Amino acid sequence: MRINLFILSALGIIFSLFNGLQTFAASTNNAANTLKVSPVRRDVEINPGESKKIQTTVTNLTSTSITVRPIENDFISGDDRGTPALILDENEYAPTHSLKRFMGPLDNVTIPANSAKTVDLAITVPKNAQAGGYFGAIRFAPIAPGGGGQVNLSASVASLILAKISGDIPEKLNLTQFTIQQNGRSSELFGNPDNLQVSAGFRNDGGVQEGPFGKISVLQDDKKIIYEADFNNKDPRDVVLPDSTRRWDIPLKNIGELGHYTVNATFTYGKVNQTINVTKSFWVIPQMTIIAVVIGIILIMILLIGAPMLFRNRRKHRSSRRHGGNGLRIHH
Repeated sequence: MRINLFILSALGIIFSLFNGLQTFAASTNNAANTLKVSPVRRDVEINPGESKKIQTTVTNLTSTSITVRPIENDFISGDDRGTPALILDENEYAPTHSLKRFMGPLDNVTIPANSAKTVDLAITVPKNAQAGGYFGAIRFAPIAPGGGGQVNLSASVASLILAKISGDIPEKLNLTQFTIQQNGRSSELFGNPDNLQVSAGFRNDGGVQEGPFGKISVLQDDKKIIYEADFNNKDPRDVVLPDSTRRWDIPLKNIGELGHYTVNATFTYGKVNQTINVTKSFWVIPQMTIIAVVIGIILIMILLIGAPMLFRNRRKHRSSRRHGGNGLRIHH
């Protein structure tokens, strides 16, 4: 009887935990699917002394009305993959290229269930603003009903704004890395053609965001083109922010099991289409082939070194026997 009660109690605890996990998963899923923003990113160009209106559409994905609070933030480059790092403190600005300083104030917005509203943001640029790139974001966070204006930041969505203030802007993009990699390892010799890619890194030492684009070609034995790929050829292009670096990985295809290959790349950037050309060669040789070649070289070295030594030893032995016989005859 006690065993049966214990089993029933254990089943009850497991059932409760299961229901708790389901509730947690449902609440997490609901929080992640509360709002949608469009566009996710916008590129604009503004002249000094002018103002431009930016429109962002916020969609309420729930079955109840939601009031959202717009939050203006600057952002910087978070890593070498171009992930934006929002400066979440509302009282803090980016040290350089701050777009938040030019953003006008925004009021809370109430969005009916399963509906969308458009929010107008005014960006006003002073006449004495320095030409170059400026970056910011608008976040929309739901306000908890009856929560005294508290916002649910975990359910917020953001729209990025990359602005270019026109004028004389220095443009300088440097290629910092161009390697052939396999599973994260750079080399010029690979045992197989699986998961080969070009890793290209750039540093932006100019004053505005740059979206490099171009073409990558792979030649076999420096003669036949076996693969071509466009690089960052889309709209909008991925960009490198000023004073930051960014890296792209471009898969290589149609590479054979054995051979010598050359990768040629041409990257273009800037208002006047400046170009960067780079070439990198690599080999694909199976490990068994390498082992066979090494064994062959060792055998050849043994033959080249060992055969003359063996021949000399035999001659010495024969000469010793011949001289030794003559000595015996002389003593008689």
